[in-house]
Amino acid sequence: MNYDTIKNWHFDDRRHTYTEKDTMLYGLGIGLGEDPVDPSQLRYIYEGAGGGELWAFPTMSVVLGYPGFWMRDPRAGIDWVRLVHGEQRLTLHAALPTQGTVLAKNRITHVIDKGADKGALVVIERTLYDEGGQHLATLAQTSFCRGNGGFGQGDVPPAALPAPPDRAPDRQISLRVSARAALIYRLSADMNPLHADPEVARKAGFERPILHGLCTYGMAARAIVQAWADGDASRLAQLDVRFSAPVYPGETLAFDMWQEGAQIRYTARSVERNVLTLNCGVAKVTTR
Repeated sequence: MNYDTIKNWHFDDRRHTYTEKDTMLYGLGIGLGEDPVDPSQLRYIYEGAGGGELWAFPTMSVVLGYPGFWMRDPRAGIDWVRLVHGEQRLTLHAALPTQGTVLAKNRITHVIDKGADKGALVVIERTLYDEGGQHLATLAQTSFCRGNGGFGQGDVPPAALPAPPDRAPDRQISLRVSARAALIYRLSADMNPLHADPEVARKAGFERPILHGLCTYGMAARAIVQAWADGDASRLAQLDVRFSAPVYPGETLAFDMWQEGAQIRYTARSVERNVLTLNCGVAKVTTR
């Protein structure tokens, strides 16, 4: 892995066209509609909810304008088999259209050497715009390249996400992960067989297919919106988190949330295994 090669990796601008059906499919993938008569869920998966219009759930930003699995390119020199998703950050600037075309610009912002046998971090920033040039969202995805530390050059890491407060949570919500969640979510995003094929999952060291980290992330947004925004996801302005452990479809996720000034801090835990799956979460919700 070469610092200059990765830091200067070229990405063509991507145009991503999607339909209302894609918007509904994303919503179903993160579990919206589990209560099929809840209007706060139906608005993201049914075009006629309450006599109104379909809304796009804001974390759908993470599946728009994806640059592809470029880290698998031999020129990158990355041990992609040992690659894991470390963190996801998202700032929302405007509401996503329910259908249309968005323009995505991707660039590498950080390449961080953690040291020999400790791996490396690569941060890719994606900015999304609508066809009129309106800035919709800014995303930062941190990939942990476990097999690529020790190249001897690197950037200063971005500011670390804060640890959760050392006190009882202010609010708690539990959400059930559908046993079919990974099979639905993969139709919007990552088609990696790790999330569908039991044999592939076992070879990767898991007892069965695991849920996409970004599906767990979307469920975190659901919990925040339910607890702090009265079900109105248009009030979500920021959602950052560190991925701590995989989630299995069929589990229950318990979200602990704390209000710290203008921020909401949060974690998620698999109830059945008592394993922390999301940590150091930070969210912001606007007032009406």
